[in-house]
Amino acid sequence: MNAISWQLWRDRRGRVSVLRIAALALLLLPLAKAMLDAGAIANGARPLNDLIHRSGFWALIFLGVTLAITPFRRIARFGNLIDVRRMLGVGTFFYVAAHLVLYFADQRYDIAKIVHELTNRVYLIIGSVAWLGLAALAVTSTDGMVRRLGGKGWRRLHQAIYAIALLALIHYFQQTKADLSIPVFAAGLFTWLIGYRLLAWWQDKGELSSLALLALAVVVAALTFAGEAIGIGLTFGVSPLRVLDAIFDFEAGIRPGWQVLAAGLAVVVLDVIRARWSDRTARTRAAAAE
Repeated sequence: MNAISWQLWRDRRGRVSVLRIAALALLLLPLAKAMLDAGAIANGARPLNDLIHRSGFWALIFLGVTLAITPFRRIARFGNLIDVRRMLGVGTFFYVAAHLVLYFADQRYDIAKIVHELTNRVYLIIGSVAWLGLAALAVTSTDGMVRRLGGKGWRRLHQAIYAIALLALIHYFQQTKADLSIPVFAAGLFTWLIGYRLLAWWQDKGELSSLALLALAVVVAALTFAGEAIGIGLTFGVSPLRVLDAIFDFEAGIRPGWQVLAAGLAVVVLDVIRARWSDRTARTRAAAAE
């Protein structure tokens, strides 16, 4: 492996990449925040438990960012985004690995206890399977493994990321004991990411129209509202319809469905702006060539 391979801030041609530097900064942001919060963490009731939750949360965030590369490089007409996808994916695995190591430390490295917990608690079993899946993808993320597996085989293996994302969300839901609004919001965003891919596959297009993106935003937001209402209804034994009646009560807080809708509409606005910019650029170039 040459020296440039270790210089993550350089692209494949060895040039300093602003995009890669930004991706590295993003991956290091949670570490910087944890260092700034070191005093509060150390004085907390369970410092290791705090770090466990932080690492797991950021692993989920970076998993979503990694999955967002494909749609956003098309919507933003910025193909270079693909250059940082592998970096973000491997970074996600390191946060998941830290999540697991911190859990072991919290259990005082009691192997018997750890094995018992990992094989008897459902949310830990699900989390372990997701970890093993991410480990397999991280190990096979190198150019050498791509050549060994072949392009088609490699792509099939890495399509497991969608199942892994689902398991990660289930694990997140199961270990969240208080406010479920953040997990519901995360689930809505992941639904949008998967929905984008399904819609692009169904339409057999690399890019979706602004109208299709608008429809996707509305449908996913509706599913988020419905999912939250059904979940609360089942948990507290109330009618989901009563929960839905409260979605316009903004004094009680903005529900995740509205947040997902806002995010989806922001994507639509970005698509419209980029489409008009691309059309204007194309017309300018055509006029200059005449």
